[in-house]
Amino acid sequence: MKAVTEQAIRGSFVNCSKGEAKRLAVPRDLDERPWDDLDFLGWRDPAAPDRGYAVVERDGRLVGVALRTPGQQRGHLHRGMCSLCLTTHPGSGVSLMTARKAGKAGREGNSAGLYICADLQCSLYLRGKKTPDPGGSRISESLTLEEQTARLTTKLFDFLDSLQG
Repeated sequence: MKAVTEQAIRGSFVNCSKGEAKRLAVPRDLDERPWDDLDFLGWRDPAAPDRGYAVVERDGRLVGVALRTPGQQRGHLHRGMCSLCLTTHPGSGVSLMTARKAGKAGREGNSAGLYICADLQCSLYLRGKKTPDPGGSRISESLTLEEQTARLTTKLFDFLDSLQG
């Protein structure tokens, strides 16, 4: 993914109003992000721990989605696996992230979800640039990194498509 500006990020959201996009917390460290290693930009809102955001480049344009974790997830003693990067995390390192659908369906309360790394750093786990907490691991695969990133983006695009309907 190439580096993006705060303005481009705010203008990319498909499942929230322009006013909501204007108010959301965009990371302050955009200049320091490892853009060459990111398949998508993902972050959590430090002021609202149940909120996260993902922005991906698709067909030459940015597409952003506002995400939520449904309630407090606690007491997890198992390992969860991210559906995008196939990294396992102990405890609550994987969260069900839901996103309101776009348009009328979203206004009626419809949403879609997927299990994803709670910190939204799937691209870095996939490349070994970040490691999960003790008790977590990456699944050993015979796929090349290119094939693994293609799978990640395909799954992410499928999720985005589910928000349009």
